[in-house]
Amino acid sequence: MSEFMGKSGFQWFVGVVEDRQDPQTLGRLRVRCLGYHTEKIDDLKTEDLPWAHVMNPITSATVSGIGQSPLGAVEGTWVVGFFQDGADAQQPIIIGTLPGVPETLPDTSSKKGFQDVANGVYPKYKETDVNRLAVNAKSVDSSGRSADVETNPHSSLTIRKADRTTDIGRADFNVVQGFMSELDNQELPVDDGTAFNEPTTPYNAQYPYNHVHESESGHIREIDDTPGAERIHERHSSGTGYEIHPDGSKVTRVKQDNYTLTTGDDFAHIKGSSSTTVDGGVRVFVNADSSTDDQNYTIEVGNNANVNIQVNKGNVNVSTLGEGDINLNSTGNINMQTSGFRLQAQTVDIAVNETWNETVNTSKTESTGAHTMNATTQDINGSSRIDLN
Repeated sequence: MSEFMGKSGFQWFVGVVEDRQDPQTLGRLRVRCLGYHTEKIDDLKTEDLPWAHVMNPITSATVSGIGQSPLGAVEGTWVVGFFQDGADAQQPIIIGTLPGVPETLPDTSSKKGFQDVANGVYPKYKETDVNRLAVNAKSVDSSGRSADVETNPHSSLTIRKADRTTDIGRADFNVVQGFMSELDNQELPVDDGTAFNEPTTPYNAQYPYNHVHESESGHIREIDDTPGAERIHERHSSGTGYEIHPDGSKVTRVKQDNYTLTTGDDFAHIKGSSSTTVDGGVRVFVNADSSTDDQNYTIEVGNNANVNIQVNKGNVNVSTLGEGDINLNSTGNINMQTSGFRLQAQTVDIAVNETWNETVNTSKTESTGAHTMNATTQDINGSSRIDLN
């Protein structure tokens, strides 16, 4: 090769990508170049165009899979570059892409190049090639000022606004009145769990501050530097994603299942309150591998707060297997109010330091093999009769 880049001139080109199916998977593209290649497909087929290497930025190593993959351009993309072999023009190198406003859409039956002749997909519309989320076109009023109404919103933004979840119920605890009222007139106070809503998206991008990347299937990443509306947003085409709001709040939406696997410890510190609403069931399995005997499930509630459990319709079941005990320790009273009380045990031991009071409105029946009562004084009073057998 007698001519090469930098020796005697620099040969530039502008062209359109027509093929990206590189058999060597190097990210190369076939480009029809203005002034070098004819528009007529019959005279110069796409498969006869030379492969063009794509230049990656210096921030990408582009070796052994390290760095950014040299993929991104699609059929129909306008590119700019130079010929490594100078005037021979057989070794093109692409240094960038060129956005524009397409005047026509691809026509695969025209037998003309400089378009997506293979698929007829790109460009999709006759508007700026800059992403709609970055442009955020808005209507104007009669005075020419922005009316702050989106005129060409991105479909993902429209879907997100329509898919917002509202009126999500939270755990509630109803007041329990007259609880043991004949003794001390106690009452368990209500603990209201008012409904909450998914926050609205604070999207209010202004050109040219929103930096958007969108893939072919619709995956989106936004880094929005709009003054007063700064956001970070990532979204899968399925709708799963997250958004960080200007005030630092974060909204995460998962459209299917969510798995979190941690091989070490997991720590979470919430300075405010935590509310979890589950439409299905909840299972917590502690010490699943039974590796030690001190992997406990511990709940501590600070001063001046309660532990409230309310079952709207169902049972509260507590069971220990093996030789486990159920232990209750209260420095105050243990109060129970129920329509029936049943206890089955091998032995019952009750130690009362002061007074034992029993009040039965109708009758009391005791059945036992032997009954021993020891007391310093013992009074038996019957208003009508006393039967001793």
